[in-house]
Amino acid sequence: MTAIGTAARNGVLVKGGIHLEEAGRLTAIAFDKTGTLTKGEPVVTDFIRLRGPDAKELAAVAAAVERGSQHPLAAAVVRWAAEEGAGAEAPKAEDFLSITGKGAKAVVNGTPYLIGSPELFGEHGIADHEAAMHVSRLQREGKTVILLGTEKKIFAVLAAADQIRRDAKGAIRRLRSLGIRRIVMLTGDNPETAAAVGRQAGIGEVRAGLLPHQKLEAVKELIKTHKVAMVGDGINDAPALASATVGIAMGAAGTDTALETADIVLMGDDLAKLPYTVRLSRKALRIIRQNVAFSLLIKLAAVLLIVPGWLTLWMAVFADMGATLIVTLNAMRLLGTKAE
Repeated sequence: MTAIGTAARNGVLVKGGIHLEEAGRLTAIAFDKTGTLTKGEPVVTDFIRLRGPDAKELAAVAAAVERGSQHPLAAAVVRWAAEEGAGAEAPKAEDFLSITGKGAKAVVNGTPYLIGSPELFGEHGIADHEAAMHVSRLQREGKTVILLGTEKKIFAVLAAADQIRRDAKGAIRRLRSLGIRRIVMLTGDNPETAAAVGRQAGIGEVRAGLLPHQKLEAVKELIKTHKVAMVGDGINDAPALASATVGIAMGAAGTDTALETADIVLMGDDLAKLPYTVRLSRKALRIIRQNVAFSLLIKLAAVLLIVPGWLTLWMAVFADMGATLIVTLNAMRLLGTKAE
């Protein structure tokens, strides 16, 4: 309880002692990208109209469809449309359907529209050489590409960029210094964008283009050889959070589903609290072992002193209450463990 209270005072919510103990045994950590390693506040940086309605109308359509989604990229598109003066003109979308990990579709002004990743349009058999050229260029720049069109044509190409969290690289470096042998990024984004973020954060192992069930499979694969923590913030991360040895959610950016599923919550979305949590857990485990060993030795000594009749009343009191006070004071050393 001392360790959990100390963690809470330093911005880490731990939902039980067992989870704090498991955090000290971790040997691998898997990170989501958007909202975890990055700020989760992407900004639309490019808009390329290919055909169809004019640019302002396309912006209004994009905003209409994306208003039904909770994804950070959807919020970025809605903000961008408002800045372009098309937000207020966005019509109402009907028959909205979120396509997990890929995008969304809805009917706007009687026309069914798709908005999402290039893979979503590929599944509908939509090939567009001009769009593909723009997609390739933008992805090489480390941007996330969003296509807008119907089930027959691509009307526009949008790109969004997200900034890496300021504390991400330092947190990864400290985790490696603590002996975390394997650090992996699991993301639904395209490989080139994911690789760019991985390089910035100092993560060499990146698995991109993953759907929620594929993230779950990746975590299960890691669990075969490691004690694994999954760090995420969204609904898409919930299955992986639940299956990991320790599920860790971002407190401010995290969805309700992620927060409820996680075992540990980093309040304030401060990744620097992650290596702190590992250090605190390992220190707690050391103190637990020390206290158990000390208590057993004291009790054993008392038993041995009974045989020759050397055990006095005061010795018995020390073996009982004295040992309790000593192990309590030893445990209170955890109060001095501060986040870096």
